Amino acid sequence: MKVNKKSALAISALIAGGALVLSGCASGGDNGGDNGGDNADTTPITVWVDIEREPALEAISEQFTEETGIEVKLVTKDFATVDQDFISQVPTGKGPDVIVSPHDKLGAYYAAGVVAPLELGDVAEGFSEASLAAVTYDGKVYGVPYSIENVALVRNVDLVAEPAETYDEVIANGTAAGTEYPFLVGLSPEQGDPYHLYPFQTSFGSQVFAQNADGSYDSSQLVLGDEAGQEFATWLGTQGAGGAGVFNANIDGEKAREFFIAGDSPYYLTGPWNIPAIAEGGINYAIDPLPSAGGEEAKPFIGVNAFFLSSKSTNALAATNYIVNYLSTEEAQLSLFEVGGRPPALMSAYEAASADDPDVAAFGAIGQTGAPMPAIPEMGSVWSDWGNAELQIIKGEGGEPAEIWTKAAQNVQASIDG
Repeated sequence: MKVNKKSALAISALIAGGALVLSGCASGGDNGGDNGGDNADTTPITVWVDIEREPALEAISEQFTEETGIEVKLVTKDFATVDQDFISQVPTGKGPDVIVSPHDKLGAYYAAGVVAPLELGDVAEGFSEASLAAVTYDGKVYGVPYSIENVALVRNVDLVAEPAETYDEVIANGTAAGTEYPFLVGLSPEQGDPYHLYPFQTSFGSQVFAQNADGSYDSSQLVLGDEAGQEFATWLGTQGAGGAGVFNANIDGEKAREFFIAGDSPYYLTGPWNIPAIAEGGINYAIDPLPSAGGEEAKPFIGVNAFFLSSKSTNALAATNYIVNYLSTEEAQLSLFEVGGRPPALMSAYEAASADDPDVAAFGAIGQTGAPMPAIPEMGSVWSDWGNAELQIIKGEGGEPAEIWTKAAQNVQASIDG
């Protein structure tokens, strides 16, 4: 769906103007911004939120209502389908004013014309650069981020006492440990897993799309098949069935977790979602930075959850006030951290959360230098060919790794060109 440019520009001007006024309140931090005045719009604002995060928004929403006189209606939605509901209902006037959503849905929201940009003002200074890049699209900021999620290298300290800096060191340590597997990462036997393997790819300097100065992606520049990508593909071939056999396409995420908890490997590349099971399994673990395989910094994809403003909000100024001045506070971000367990995007909240939690500190430090998962709609044309190419290379099927990689990139470009 194409964006109605006249409508989008008109809404953008309204929101930007209102938010610029409100940003002065945000930087002061005293009362979060009074919507006051006898002529203020007191239309309630509706927030779509999943059932897990809904309790974290109750107190901050009550505060907003007390200080502005505007009611906040929290409506719980299924996180698995909320993005499609948002896209379909906003144009009809039945959608919410605010939605909680992963940042990688932003491209689809933008294309459908259902979100409006926000002017964060001084508030932006408090967030990590990576989290702001994730909610930036076409040069404008569209959301207030609140959490960051990414993978790291989990190490069984009883098997390997000290962290390693490079992938080669990891494999050497893992081999010396004498376990069945020197290193574990869960892969899909049908689709590969570009998400989990991306840190290794970036360590060769390879990306998917070129990035702009603000960290957003340029969908007109697919760089997946460049020389750096081919170097990564060649290396990947040495780690699969045709080489060292470290990467095993038959070990999926569930098996990798099971094997690590059983003590069958000292290393496991995974995210915070598997840490509770590892802790419950009695593993004495540490979370290490991602090791470089190609000589450059290994940067994982990061997923950012954020609050977005509907382009059809019935009370856009109040909704903007709520998002920019209330959901960006340390109190709000820590409340969301307590129910979600992911490192906060607001740096002061991250520092507070990580002070007594080394897991949050470790994942958060890695995420701050990570690469936001591209939110552009073109990513829908990328994952399948990308993952299948990696799977072929790991299995040692289909020819030379660089040729497989180049063909996949060509297929992706053809799919984008449509």
